[in-house]
Amino acid sequence: MNIKRLSSRQANFHVQLDALLAFEETADEKLEATVAAILADVKRRGDAALLEYTQRFDRLNVNNAAGLELPQAELRAALDSLPAAQRTALEQAAQRVTAYHQKQLQSSWSYSDADGTMLGQQVTPLDRVGLYVPGGKAAYPSSVLMNALPAKVAGVGELIMVVPTPDGAKNQLVLAAARLCGVDRVFTVGGAQAVAALAYGTATIPRVDKIVGPGNAYVASAKRRVFGACGIDMIAGPSEILVICDGQTNPDWIAMDLFSQAEHDELAQAILLSPDAAFIERVAQSADRLLEQMPRREIIKTALETRGALIAVADMDEACAISNRIAPEHLELSVDDPQAWLPKLKHAGAIFMGRYTSESLGDYCAGPNHVLPTSGTARFSSPLGVYDFQKRSSLIQVSAQGAQTLGAIAAELAFGEGLQAHARSALFRKGN
Repeated sequence: MNIKRLSSRQANFHVQLDALLAFEETADEKLEATVAAILADVKRRGDAALLEYTQRFDRLNVNNAAGLELPQAELRAALDSLPAAQRTALEQAAQRVTAYHQKQLQSSWSYSDADGTMLGQQVTPLDRVGLYVPGGKAAYPSSVLMNALPAKVAGVGELIMVVPTPDGAKNQLVLAAARLCGVDRVFTVGGAQAVAALAYGTATIPRVDKIVGPGNAYVASAKRRVFGACGIDMIAGPSEILVICDGQTNPDWIAMDLFSQAEHDELAQAILLSPDAAFIERVAQSADRLLEQMPRREIIKTALETRGALIAVADMDEACAISNRIAPEHLELSVDDPQAWLPKLKHAGAIFMGRYTSESLGDYCAGPNHVLPTSGTARFSSPLGVYDFQKRSSLIQVSAQGAQTLGAIAAELAFGEGLQAHARSALFRKGN
């Protein structure tokens, strides 16, 4: 396998690194036009359009839109039918994810000035959230856990899930996860038409305040377009992993960790940073040997050869600096004392610390959310969490005494801005 070898000592290293990291999703004008038309049609015709698109794209025929909703009894049956080991794993993962996210709950607060003026913040959950779950080949029950459970912890009033079922094929593990997570309603629709239904509402599918969850290019485009009509979580790019290793971890482990993201799709990115050049070669040898065992080896090979890299660095300090520049979605810090290096790492979606912490544990059951910022957006974005399903309202209750002081300050500034009514409004309560 021909994975790029780079060295920070090369004169043009930063140019090569920029080229490696460059990813700009090519705008598909036909796709964008299709999505725009679907959104407008569902907004205008509601359920009728939704039924037509579901029949056309998923080959699913139902007599009316009510037939798109799955009864809770079917979700319960899916959960009850799981093999014992699978159900236990799903329940344990859900418990860990819930426990972690409970730590993120924000509370309302307030304080009072000496004159009796009260200032504060009221935290309230969103009323209704839509969860998009991929169907067909890409059916991920872990995505149900990671998107639904933080919303439930936040206290969201109603969670609406949409999941395409091409040719009527339903993924029982996804339905079981929906039941386990307390999803309120599930509809068998997908694509841009499902996003439109959630954003604008139809007679059958209620309008939501926010849409979360992954999807294909049509779903991503639709989410981008409906932002404003409702909130969205993020527009995610290809999956990424960056491994920083001092050269002392089993090279097979590191090679497989790189594979774990490369197997997502051909555009995924997997990079190793190490000050040990000999170790880098051992990882390359491990990758060549282990690749043949992988069912998705062609995808892994393409991803590693087109967007992957094995990078030799001067030392661990430089590795941390380069990592901050990359701002990866997943960062593995494969060293004996990861705590010692943590203060040097500023930008990453999730940091997996120590030799035994594989990124894959975070995908399923460690506890933190696996919905993470990609494409360098970890410089200014955070993982999905409870805070994405809560909103904050400022509280201001000014006392009669406080109105004297604040009125004078506000009026002075308002006059300076030429806003006479603002100033008079403040001064009226001051008694002037």
